[in-house]
Amino acid sequence: MSPELAPDLEDDAVLVRLARDGSARAIDALVRRHHAAVFRLCLGVLGDEDGAADATQETFVKAVRGLARFRGDAAFRTWLLSIALNEARGALRRDRRRRETGIDGVGPLADRDDPAGRAALRDAARRVRERVAELPEKQRLAVTLRIDEGLSFREIGEIIGSSEGAARVNYHHGIRRLREQLEESDE
Repeated sequence: MSPELAPDLEDDAVLVRLARDGSARAIDALVRRHHAAVFRLCLGVLGDEDGAADATQETFVKAVRGLARFRGDAAFRTWLLSIALNEARGALRRDRRRRETGIDGVGPLADRDDPAGRAALRDAARRVRERVAELPEKQRLAVTLRIDEGLSFREIGEIIGSSEGAARVNYHHGIRRLREQLEESDE
């Protein structure tokens, strides 16, 4: 293995430095490391896997092009998720301008061979995703970034453009609202 990417190099800062120096392997390592988080964030904003995949790809293109401008004031992951959020918001605005309804928006059809328990879990997950999508944007982002990505409230605040305290409040209000909505739908 080349000394450029030894197995013990797990630090984003090292990979960013190598990527800035032109290492394609370092860029690949950063993409592999953060792809799932970026995709989940985009999916949480857009609610559409194809749109999220496109926004994820565009996020990484912009991040690689902008590596020279990355100052390191925040963690690389926070910076990258900020780019992803902006990209997903832009895609959402573009999508709203040309909204079409088709069979693609329906989602996957239930598989008759699945056991009832798996179907019930899938249905519950769908209901939760629908309710999360109905939250105001900052609450939705705070909930998804905290639960899906495990980010701190400080990191969430940096990404959504608010203070740590406001991120905490948005998260707690979002969770409370989700509980209320799910209890109402169960009645």
